[in-house]
Amino acid sequence: MVTLTWLLLTYKVPPEPAAKRIALWRRLKGLGAVYLQNGVCLLPKSEDHVRRLKMLENDIGEMGGEAVILETVALDRVQEEKVVARFKADRDEQYREFLGRCMDFEAEIAKEIAINKFTYAELEEEDIDLRKLQGWLEKIRKLDFYGAALAEDAAARLRGCEELLDAYARRVFDAHDENR
Repeated sequence: MVTLTWLLLTYKVPPEPAAKRIALWRRLKGLGAVYLQNGVCLLPKSEDHVRRLKMLENDIGEMGGEAVILETVALDRVQEEKVVARFKADRDEQYREFLGRCMDFEAEIAKEIAINKFTYAELEEEDIDLRKLQGWLEKIRKLDFYGAALAEDAAARLRGCEELLDAYARRVFDAHDENR
């Protein structure tokens, strides 16, 4: 059994300006950190995470705050599973939001088909939306360190959106061929 190793960041920053504190929180969440409580978060140990946390430690100091970075392991398998479950829950929350956006995308294509709106401008707009979905899923996947439950559902739903857009594109092309 491999023991998982994490980086533990504890920090304290001045309450004002709130924008800096919020920006710090966003940066940590953007790395995929899970918060154990205010000012205490974990990331899987990697060279990239070590480097990024050291940069954040410097930024925290510039904010007039304090930070400590520790390498840690769970006390036992049960504690380790609790931590992994937190990481998976955070990712599943992101996957759920992503799946909701896929539903919106599918509804938008269905609406365009229902009103026979087969224009290149609409196709381009939908293509941009699909690329946003693709980029978003890639960002979530990079932070899915332990294989969240909804990962495969999200990938499958994105494939469905890609296929839907391909079918819509064929209808746009067909509509324009008929007009020539």
